Amino acid sequence: MLAIRNLEIHVAHSCNLACESCSHYSNQGHKGVLPIEVAAQWMAPWADRLAPRVFSLLGGEPAIHPLLADFVPLVRSFWPRAHLRLVSNGFLLARHPELPKRLAEAGNARLTVSIHHGSEAYRQRLLPVAALLRSWIDNHGIDIVFADSHANWTRRYHGAGAAMEPFEDARPRRSWKNCNARYCPQLLDGGIWKCAPLAYLPMQDRKFGLSPKWTPYLDYRPLPSTCSDAELRAFFGREEESYCSMCAARPKRFSPPQPFPERARPQASR
Repeated sequence: MLAIRNLEIHVAHSCNLACESCSHYSNQGHKGVLPIEVAAQWMAPWADRLAPRVFSLLGGEPAIHPLLADFVPLVRSFWPRAHLRLVSNGFLLARHPELPKRLAEAGNARLTVSIHHGSEAYRQRLLPVAALLRSWIDNHGIDIVFADSHANWTRRYHGAGAAMEPFEDARPRRSWKNCNARYCPQLLDGGIWKCAPLAYLPMQDRKFGLSPKWTPYLDYRPLPSTCSDAELRAFFGREEESYCSMCAARPKRFSPPQPFPERARPQASR
């Protein structure tokens, strides 16, 4: 088995927030959740070939999935030794009262609550979430952390929707070195994709019909489960690729607007 840092899977493509320039395109109005039996089919071929140190459940917002808690024992059945990480913005976790019990039973698991704005108004909305999670800690002893995702937020593309455009810095090595997701391969459709921006780009293209500038990146093909051991090692041994050029060589941090959907979704400017 090949030891790797991390492997991720989307359990839901939609999100209750709309964070500008989301690297998973979850701010673009995508819908759909991953059937748990399909997830099992995707995981099975890799279970005896990959040993991820961390296996991450995310989205979109994973708590949109009505069977979110069932994914915890599913992952544990395939990767009993991996650290299981569930990333959520927290606002919908009350829908899943069985989740803390499943996390406690799984062991070696953490719930990361990702904070997407630094304002007092946002933190006031988080107060009921924090109270709920305190009760989960008290009653189940699970590991929960809050992460200020907004503090390192960068623009991943220009514009949005059909007007979305890639960066054109043509410096893939620098783009890879400055990428926060360079060790975040995605399990999607049974294959493994280098990163979320590449994995979910076809979904974005199907919804909006992207410009020809995206064609080189839409030509990306994931690593299939039928790959050889040599191909597997080569995939995880590669650092930058030409596809990394779709992202900025020197990503600039910016303060995203409030991500609540009742606010009109702003169009990112160049």
